[in-house]
Amino acid sequence: MSEPNEPVIETAEGAELPSDALVVAENVHKSFGRLEVLKGIDLQVRRGEVMCIIGPSGSGKSTFLRCVNHLEKLTAGRLWVNGELMGYRQKRGKLYELRETEVAAQRSDIGMVFQRFNLFPHLSVLGNIIEAPMQVKRVPRAEATAKATELLERVGLPDKASAYPDQLSGGQQQRVAIARALAMEPSLMLFDEPTSALDPELVGEVLDVMRDLAENGMTMMVVTHEMGFAREVGDSLVFMDDGAVVESGEPAEVLGNPQHERTRAFLSKVL
Repeated sequence: MSEPNEPVIETAEGAELPSDALVVAENVHKSFGRLEVLKGIDLQVRRGEVMCIIGPSGSGKSTFLRCVNHLEKLTAGRLWVNGELMGYRQKRGKLYELRETEVAAQRSDIGMVFQRFNLFPHLSVLGNIIEAPMQVKRVPRAEATAKATELLERVGLPDKASAYPDQLSGGQQQRVAIARALAMEPSLMLFDEPTSALDPELVGEVLDVMRDLAENGMTMMVVTHEMGFAREVGDSLVFMDDGAVVESGEPAEVLGNPQHERTRAFLSKVL
């Protein structure tokens, strides 16, 4: 979209971003018609941090994650990733939407793994992983294939390159989805309840891959119901309810000594 005559969002000038912050959300609002889903989210994710986001269904967790890579457009507020204002350019205190090609370029630095694996059913595992690097980044096939082979080794599926998604278990498909996201060499990984669609015995194999990513310094935002993972792997924990951040802090502190009554009520049902 070329710059419109009227701004999409009016905003303040001159925001200064913390040097160690990879993601900065400032007063993020999102509405669908009259339904206000996000009601002013403010948070920061440091480089190398694993932020886990918990809360009841309908609290806005997934919507917020989708705003981070501009799959959902903001109603108000601003969101930066890696120092870039996501989805907009700022001019004289007002925000104008970027063209879709410009947004796609921004998204190429952000990997996202969904509840449902969203693999291309007509492509092999290898084909799924090499598609985006070849099409978006113009990586030569041989180079993309070599990288995909390394990633399949990393996620524990070195023998599945020629398999098709319907030949894999749910856990295997999700690990392929993670490998596919990593193939773009993102600086940020978003996980939207990546284990919620899996049989219980398959959850561990996906969490193990995510744990390995965290140990190797990947910046991650994880919407999850896996409280053990949040406590063990998360550097920070955010509890959302009704479109707002109710409580945040170190996972052990929030889970073990919640300060807000709403947090205590939620955790009493899930721990």
